[in-house]
Amino acid sequence: MGTWKSKNRHKYLLQYHIIFVCKYRKKLLIPKQISDDIKQFSHEICQKHNVIIKYKETDKDHIHYMIETLRSIPCGEPTMSISKIVNLMKSDTTYHIWERYPNYLIKQFWKGRTFWTDGYFACSV
Repeated sequence: MGTWKSKNRHKYLLQYHIIFVCKYRKKLLIPKQISDDIKQFSHEICQKHNVIIKYKETDKDHIHYMIETLRSIPCGEPTMSISKIVNLMKSDTTYHIWERYPNYLIKQFWKGRTFWTDGYFACSV
């Protein structure tokens, strides 16, 4: 599951299950290379922002993440909201995947530079 984090007078473990779905439910994650690249990009993005991806798995048209957020040091508030984490992950993975596979993606979307649906699923664990 996860390891409790401890500070002076409190313990915490903030984990979330998040799902992103490909725009129009297109089965864009079937090619292993695209799926692996998105996983790698996600990992790099989260590392920069102090978010730990515990698990990540793709299906044909969506990706599941189990993430753990950390709290900032003196006040103990979460470093970033879930909506901000989702926004960063979705926008950055879209940017990187379009940089790497423009010819493949231009055939999939009539409106360029899109990859994920506008919404997402998130729940606390």
